[in-house]
Amino acid sequence: MANTKIAIVDDQIEVRKALGELLDAYGYTSTLFESGDAFLEAAAKEEFACVISDVRMPGMDGVQLARELAGRQPAVPAILISGQADVPMAIAALKAGAEDFIEKPVDDIKLVAAINRGLSRVASLNASSRHAMESETRFDSLTAREKEVFDLVSEGQTSQVIAKKLGISSRTVESYRAQIMDKLQIDNIAALVRLAIRLGRITP
Repeated sequence: MANTKIAIVDDQIEVRKALGELLDAYGYTSTLFESGDAFLEAAAKEEFACVISDVRMPGMDGVQLARELAGRQPAVPAILISGQADVPMAIAALKAGAEDFIEKPVDDIKLVAAINRGLSRVASLNASSRHAMESETRFDSLTAREKEVFDLVSEGQTSQVIAKKLGISSRTVESYRAQIMDKLQIDNIAALVRLAIRLGRITP
């Protein structure tokens, strides 16, 4: 948690300061912004682990900010807060990709729980994304024959069928499959197929 940078975006200075003091007490490092645009300008130069934003603000509102963050890589969870909450607003916030929607006055336990939940989810998501990118990079290390076998396996061809098509033994096909899995650092056919789709080798 130490040095976990949280951005607080609210056009009311009293709210910004109060939230900043609250999060500092829990061991987070908070940075205060008066608008979504000011935050995005800063975010272009430094990384933030999570964003807490008011919904109703001049200029870019919290829902627009959450939508902007939802499309970024690496992902950054956004928690929206509002003193004038209603069901349609909450639904709009969640549809925009917000991690949670909390009414003011903000309950510190709910807020910290939402932050921790968002950080945990995003850490898992970012790890999966990094692993996927690494697998795509490793694909280039395959030989021409291994890529050929990769394509046939991802199409659902059995070892016997692949062996017949390539004029090699089934045992050799199995050996190629093991080498491919090892080089790509994946351990099941489902992961291999997903990689093939991402690479455009097969059509989903």
